[in-house]
Amino acid sequence: MTRVDDMRKAFEATIGNLTPTRAQALAKGFLEPGAAKEQVAKTAADMMEWSQRNRQRIRTEIKDQMRQMGLATQDELDALRKRVRELERAAGMTASGGRRAPTKKTSTKRSSSKKTAAKKPSTSGNA
Repeated sequence: MTRVDDMRKAFEATIGNLTPTRAQALAKGFLEPGAAKEQVAKTAADMMEWSQRNRQRIRTEIKDQMRQMGLATQDELDALRKRVRELERAAGMTASGGRRAPTKKTSTKRSSSKKTAAKKPSTSGNA
C-alpha cells in the first residue's frame, strides 16, 4: 500500500464515522511492522479524536454556510409548521386549507331562519 493510499484512507476516516476497529487497522498501517500494542492503541485513539474533532468542524462550517445563505434549520421549519397548525386551528381551518364543516349549532340557526322567512310572506299578504 502506498503513502497516498494511506492518506486517502485517513482522509476518508476523518469525514466518515471512524470506528475503533477501523482506527486500529489504520494505525497498524501507518506504524512500522512490529510496533508495540500500546503505540498502536495510542495512535488509534489519537486518530479517533482527530476524526471526531474534524467532523465537528465540518458540521460547524456547513451550519455557518447555510446560515449565511439564509436557509432555515430543521428546528426553525418545525417551529413554523407548529405555528401554522395553531393558526389554522384558531381560524377553524383543516390541514388542507378548507373550512371545517359547520357544527350542529350552525345548522340549528339555519332552520330557525327558514321558519322566520316563511312567516314573512304570509304576514305581508294580510296587510
